[in-house]
Amino acid sequence: MSAVLPREVLICAIARLLDGVRHVAVGASSPIPAAGAMLLRALKKKAGAPLPRISILGSVEHNFFTNGSAELFDCAGQGRIDAFFLGGGQIDGQGNVNLVGAGDYPGSTVRWPGSFGSAYLYFVVPRVILFREEHTPRVFVDKVDFISAPGVSADGVFRQGGPYALLTGKGLFAFDKEVPGFRLESVHPGHDLDDIRQSTGFEFAHEENPQQTALPDAETLRLLRGDVLDELTETYPAFAEQMRKDHELALKACEVVS
Repeated sequence: MSAVLPREVLICAIARLLDGVRHVAVGASSPIPAAGAMLLRALKKKAGAPLPRISILGSVEHNFFTNGSAELFDCAGQGRIDAFFLGGGQIDGQGNVNLVGAGDYPGSTVRWPGSFGSAYLYFVVPRVILFREEHTPRVFVDKVDFISAPGVSADGVFRQGGPYALLTGKGLFAFDKEVPGFRLESVHPGHDLDDIRQSTGFEFAHEENPQQTALPDAETLRLLRGDVLDELTETYPAFAEQMRKDHELALKACEVVS
């Protein structure tokens, strides 16, 4: 078995974050979250446990909605979606997400696709996982330039949802709504606390010596590199193919070292 790839660490971390959900929805451009959801289902199937439902916008096989995002929003508002993923051009220490652009709005110097339904889903989905593979100060800022979706709300505002965790290419954070703010839970292999501090534009709580993000066992890797990638190919063929190529390169590197 070759070394665990960085993206495999992320996929396995997502599967753990989703444990216990009945229905997870994934956006159209989210191959890593989709792979994490599929891995969780494969692990549950192997264990003979109830299987979570996965809805992937843009997929034929994994999209149960017949009216696109409108039906997704209805389903979320009815409390029938337990988990969803949000990213952003900027994310700050209070869990605010910016999907509009960088710079003073409306004269933003950089423009992004737009907020879409992010604010609505942030309020109604109980377990919103913030995910951004890039972990740099330009993404994780002290204060976002525009709030597409607020991480917290004022007292008296009815809200069932909000940030549950933040997963990046360097580490995993939990969100404390009472503070409010993030707490570093674990650091991915190849990174350390100083690296994450320098790459993050906001303050966060942490242990003096944070633990390393758990690595998958051999059986989990077998499922991920086999059944999960095969299933993922239907919706994200280019991503699945790249994962296979990265795995082959890692195997060759191990052979050279040995």
